[in-house]
Parts: sequence; C-alpha cells; structure tokens
Amino acid sequence: MRGLKVLLEGVRMQERRLLIVEDDSSLRTALFRLLTKKSYQVVTAQTKNEALQLCSGQQKIDLVLVDLQLPDGSGLDLIQEIKRIQSETQFIVLTGFGTIETAVHATRLGAFHFLTKPFNIEELASLIDKAINHTQLIAENKNLKSQLQGKYKFDNIVGSSEKMLDVLKMIEKVADSDSTVLIKGESGTGKELVAKAIHYNSMRAAKRLIPVNCGAIPSELLESELFGHVKGAFTGAISNRIGRFELADGGTLFLDEIGEMSPTLQVKLLRAIQERQFEPVGGTKTIEVNVRIVAATNIDLEKAVRDGRFREDLYYRLNVIPIHIPSLKERREDIPVLLHHFMTIFNKTKDKNISGVAPEAADLLFHYAWPGNVRELENLVERIAILKGTGMIQVSDLPDKYKDRQHIETSGELAIPDTGIDFNSAVDAYENALILKALERTNWNRNQAAQLLKLNRTTLVEKIKKKGLKVPDTVCPVTVHRQPPATI
Repeated sequence: MRGLKVLLEGVRMQERRLLIVEDDSSLRTALFRLLTKKSYQVVTAQTKNEALQLCSGQQKIDLVLVDLQLPDGSGLDLIQEIKRIQSETQFIVLTGFGTIETAVHATRLGAFHFLTKPFNIEELASLIDKAINHTQLIAENKNLKSQLQGKYKFDNIVGSSEKMLDVLKMIEKVADSDSTVLIKGESGTGKELVAKAIHYNSMRAAKRLIPVNCGAIPSELLESELFGHVKGAFTGAISNRIGRFELADGGTLFLDEIGEMSPTLQVKLLRAIQERQFEPVGGTKTIEVNVRIVAATNIDLEKAVRDGRFREDLYYRLNVIPIHIPSLKERREDIPVLLHHFMTIFNKTKDKNISGVAPEAADLLFHYAWPGNVRELENLVERIAILKGTGMIQVSDLPDKYKDRQHIETSGELAIPDTGIDFNSAVDAYENALILKALERTNWNRNQAAQLLKLNRTTLVEKIKKKGLKVPDTVCPVTVHRQPPATI
C-alpha cells in the first residue's frame, strides 16, 4: 500500500501549476487554500519581482492570477514580461479598480479573463478550469499539426530492403481500416514508429493517438490508467480520473508490451475491445468509446498462450492483422541507409559535421549482431557524433564491442583464403550449422526446428538422416556429434 501511495504522489507531481500574485495577504491565503484543495500545485508572490523570479525557474507555470496594482509595478507589465519567459502561460486579472478600457487592454496582452473585486470564488474556480483546458487544447492542436505535417509519414520509416518494403506496403493497406493491428518484433526495431505511421495515415489522424506501455506501469495502477477511476475508489484517489480508453475516443489506443499485462486485466481488456465499453475503477456508470486498438509485443504471444500466460481469446482478438518488424540483422542492407539517416539528423540537431563512415568501420558495423536493433544503431551514431564532432567515422571511434569478433554474426566471418575454397563443402558445412543450431534451440524437437528453418518437417528429417546428425545420449543435450564432420 505504501508503494501505491508513492506512485500516486508521482502522478500528482504532473498536475497543473498556478501562481497567485496578490499583495492582499488574506485574499492570497484564501485563494491558496481553495486551489490547493482542487489538487492544483500553487505558489504565491506578493510583488512583481517575486513573481518574475518564480517564472524564471525551470518549472512551467500554467496559469497566473495577477492583481492589477502591485507594490512594485503594474500587473499588465508583469503579464508582458512573463509572456516573454513562458509564452504559453494563461492569465486571469484581478482588480478592485476595473474599467472597460483596462479589461480590453488586459485581453489584448493575452489575459484569458478579467475579474473585478469582490468576485464570486466559485466563478473564479470555474474560470481557472476553463483557462487550463484552453491551454491544453492549444497545445494538443499544435502537437497534432506538427505530426500531421510529416513527422510520421512513410518516408520516416527508413529502409529499402525487401522486408521493410513489405512492412510499408502492409501499413499502407491497413492504415485506413479500423481493424485491430498486432505489431510483432524485437525491442528496438521501431514498433511504436509503425503504430504512429498507421494512426497518422488513417481516417482517425485528426483525433488522438494515446500510448500505454503495459510493461512500464505497475499492475495495480494499469487498470486505472486504462479505464480511469472515480473519487474514493482506492486510497489516494482524491478526484475522478479519465482513463486512456476515454482519452483515445475517436482515435487510436496503442498498447505497447501487451504481453506483460496480468491475466486478470486481460479479461477486462478483452471485454472493452469486444463491447467498446467499460466502467472506471470504483464506478458504476458504463462509458462507451469508439477506439481503434494497435498493440505491440516483443515476446512470442503464441508461446505465452500455450504456457497459460496469455488468454487465447484475447490473442485472437488482437491478432486480426499481424505486422512483423524484422530485426536489423535480418535486413543488413538497410544499415548503410540508416547510418546516413542518423548522421544527417545528428549533424543538424547537435550541430556536428560527421562526413561518413570509413570502409573498415562500415564493414564491422555491417556484420555486427545488433542485439539492440535500430535503437542501438541510433544511439551509437549519436554518441560518436557528440564525441567526435567532425570527420569520417573510423574503426578507432567504435566502442570495443563493435570490434570484438564474438559479437560478429557468423555470416560476417566467412572469408576466401588465397588458396581457394571448396564451395560445395563450405555450403554443406553452413547448412549443417544452421540445422544443428535450430535443433539445439528446440531441444531436438524436429517440428519446432522445421518451423524455425521454414522447412517442411519431412524435408528436415531427410536432411538429418542424410547428414548423419544424431541427438546426444544425454537428457539435456549441449553438444551434437555429426558423422562425418564437415570442414570449411
């Protein structure tokens, strides 16, 4: 329970921050108490200079309640100076000497509203809520416009390999449908980027894309995060909270790491997807939504179903249109394109001048195993751009692991000696190695090994017999003996 309270405190830290600038101590205290009870973060100042100091810090001020006449200057002058520091801050002007001319002037300077003292405290509270919502709407519109101007166009998914072109074709086909999509792929392959491309190229692009990382949110909070909660539903629920499903109404809900969701919550998610309705935690009112679901996973959900860790009915509800994102080692031909792409980005954003990659360094990067996929490549280029700054990326600029042959894929170690090579023997040896690798991974289950190699089971069995590959006489085989041994 203590951990839950700490997590809830972390959520509250993101609440709106208000500044009260008022030299009347009794009014200042009354406003502070009122707004604190409404779960706002409230700071106060008596003078113009105190207010400017508070606004000059790193913390954003969402709304300022400002008296028109302050001991050290005008409230209207304060509005202009704060606007230069925090351009998106809203203002409500409070004064005991209100005139139409002053109200018009305050509005032209960007004040949301103008109130003459004495004023109704509930009217002020309502105005504050409206001003905060107005700020949020402006921010969302700006964000939406920037995204729709090309941030998630297809050309931002970099790759010209056949496998990536297949992914792009699939995105184009499914974007305009309302069907549920399940994006599969290893960590770092760009599943979220694909989800964004689907949303922002769909008919729902004008509405919101709401992401939820099911693996990053503790299970005791995830239900509230998805469906919201009512005041008093649990300890720390001091007000009603809208869930991600409701926020995504009319748009798309992106459920990342869906395989990490608890079985109990899987049942509730299945119902919400099937019936398009749910009840907030602790509530009785049913909320209906029109939401498209895009889910992503880096685990084998079919295996999770077999192991009893994931509901079969939910899996089939999510797996309507599966999209597999290949790992970087599956599309090595995209590595030079990605290197150029990231160098261009970091040269611009970091003000650097990386001109290219030396052939020896490019060869090492091409044959590296890339366990972190595209994200690892992006991080590497950013690191080199910052540390090197200018010139050609050399082998000496690469961290040691990129030069260590233990991290290089077997396919990158093949070489032709000066004396030549027996082509048929080399191919036969490589085929043996692939078959043995698949058999070892599946504990010599021929059905599963055939699936890994994309072979018919009968074909694999014939190859095993022909090559004389035998399972060891141990329960958990570690090594495999081959008769006769092949050489390269």
